[in-house]
Amino acid sequence: METETENQSVFVDLDFPADDSSVFCDYTTPLSKLLSDVTWLRPQEICKQPQLFPDDPVQAHPKQGILGDCWLLCACSMLLKNQHLLNKVFPPEQPLWGDCAYHGEFRFRFWRNGHWIEVRVDDRLPCINDTLCFSRCQSPRAFWVALLEKAYAKLHGSYERLWAGQVCEAVVDLSGTVAVRWSLKGAESSQQSNDTQIQQTTNGTSLSQLSLELKERCAISCCVHSASMGVPELGQFHAMSVVEWTNVTTTTGEQVELIRIRNPWGRRSWAGLWRESGSGWASLEASCAQALLRRTAEGEFWMDVTEFQQEFDEVTVGYPISVAGHLQSIYTGSFLTHSHQIRGRWVKGHSAGGCRNNSTFISNPKFWLKVCERGEVLLSLLQYGLPEPPAGGGTHPHLQAIALHVWKVEKKHFNLVRTLNKPPLVSHIHAYDREVVVDTHLNPGFYLLVPSTFLQGAEGRFLLRVHSSCSTSLSVMKSAPPPLQHCSEGEWETISSHGSWSVGSTAGGSRNFATHGHNPLIPLTVSYDPGGNNVRVTLRQNRPENALHAIGFHIYKVPAGGSGSLLTPGSMCPVVSCVPHAHSKEVSVFCHLLPGEYVVIPSTYQPELSAHFTLTLLRRIHRKAMQSEELLGHAVQEVSCISVMR
Repeated sequence: METETENQSVFVDLDFPADDSSVFCDYTTPLSKLLSDVTWLRPQEICKQPQLFPDDPVQAHPKQGILGDCWLLCACSMLLKNQHLLNKVFPPEQPLWGDCAYHGEFRFRFWRNGHWIEVRVDDRLPCINDTLCFSRCQSPRAFWVALLEKAYAKLHGSYERLWAGQVCEAVVDLSGTVAVRWSLKGAESSQQSNDTQIQQTTNGTSLSQLSLELKERCAISCCVHSASMGVPELGQFHAMSVVEWTNVTTTTGEQVELIRIRNPWGRRSWAGLWRESGSGWASLEASCAQALLRRTAEGEFWMDVTEFQQEFDEVTVGYPISVAGHLQSIYTGSFLTHSHQIRGRWVKGHSAGGCRNNSTFISNPKFWLKVCERGEVLLSLLQYGLPEPPAGGGTHPHLQAIALHVWKVEKKHFNLVRTLNKPPLVSHIHAYDREVVVDTHLNPGFYLLVPSTFLQGAEGRFLLRVHSSCSTSLSVMKSAPPPLQHCSEGEWETISSHGSWSVGSTAGGSRNFATHGHNPLIPLTVSYDPGGNNVRVTLRQNRPENALHAIGFHIYKVPAGGSGSLLTPGSMCPVVSCVPHAHSKEVSVFCHLLPGEYVVIPSTYQPELSAHFTLTLLRRIHRKAMQSEELLGHAVQEVSCISVMR
């Protein structure tokens, strides 16, 4: 990370600068109205005697500003219920304002794709008229929420990228737990509701059946998908935190379950029976009613379960997590003390077989799960390393529809085709979610797990997690890859070119950028066309799995009598493209090209990103040509030798 200092003491984060580039990404949200209006101030410039957390814990809760990130603030409220998690995300004993060691730097930790990563930020915060314009604490002197929001925005690339999201994703990122979404409106409400309703029915548990103890330990939020009659100011897609559940007895002996809810807007926006002056309180003993109302802080209100189910569309429930890192089942209350995780990926043409409707489903990644004794098993499939989102898209327009299927097998020596043709024992159907979850009970034995995307050829990386109350083991199913269709007939020649994208010279980025033509140009000659696909191009980047760029390539036809070195990609259309750019180690295209001269241009999505790469060209040739050119077979070229091609 690049750093510099102000006055030799105060930290300045050059990776997330105090300017519009950190606020905006594509100017497609209402934040675009703030262009050039935002100033950046440190807490001691905003108020006197700033502090991380206020003396009154109630004043520590988040209050939403003009950024649409209520989903993140609901997860922040979860941290205030769990000191261990709060310390995990926000390591204690960091130098504060007024300390001699203070230097304007704060460290946060977020759980991402299976491990915790650290994010460092300076404490310059976006303001309008000397006041924080995004999220803050209820206390104007407390800054833990604003600083965490800034670190999370840096993790995502900008504040604007936090506009609209899923509470379940923020809950996972701030804890490493597993979160599920349950519909409150029945199976007919939406396809997503269908998915969650199936899981709810499978486990035989609904929100109302959770014990009060579990409800208090869980991170629970509720959201509306459309304008509410009882909460008219909410509009669409707003999330709130569930603070408390309690059972009360009316003066007539009726049992009523009440729920205390916090609106991150900081306003009491409920007009039902249990509003502050509602008629519901008259049904309770005066002392009971007064005690409950005294617990109601700014932005909080009460409602009963019936009203709750009428007004809200779904709830998000995060599995409680112990100090030792064990998840607690939201269905049984058991601690899932055994856990495993393993990474995998779907690669086009190799392991991206699509859904069970495709004959290629068998090529999807496969895993063995061994269960040693009957117990509860929680399976989760989380996708990441996805293609670049299109400009102007929503929060996750690039998510694939993913699913997880589980088959019980008698032993490891089994017929794979016959097994996959049977209905799975349990599964989560394809859903456009970052993570899909299956919670079930399994008997001892071996199980086959198959994660898949809905679309054949859809690429991405994933994390498969298993948490269980019983002893289990998880491993990759080792099997030889299926033979490549294009290698089954005829003679093929392989040519590998090694090159690099260098900042300032050959790192031109995708076709969206004027510098695309600066990328390396690799010549390709096609001399034989027997019909059908005759060329396979594979681009592999030589970078660690946790630092992959989004890569892709285009193939351009060189005009007759022309030269690849004079090619101007900006004014030409490629004949074949491997896009969208994907955060994969390797991308590939199998295609048909007519005889002629071509140029392949590999690129990263963003310009000015450095990396070494290998481009492999597999082309079909005539047998006689193979014999006459055998000295050229499997040749290795260096891109530096053809760097003059511009």
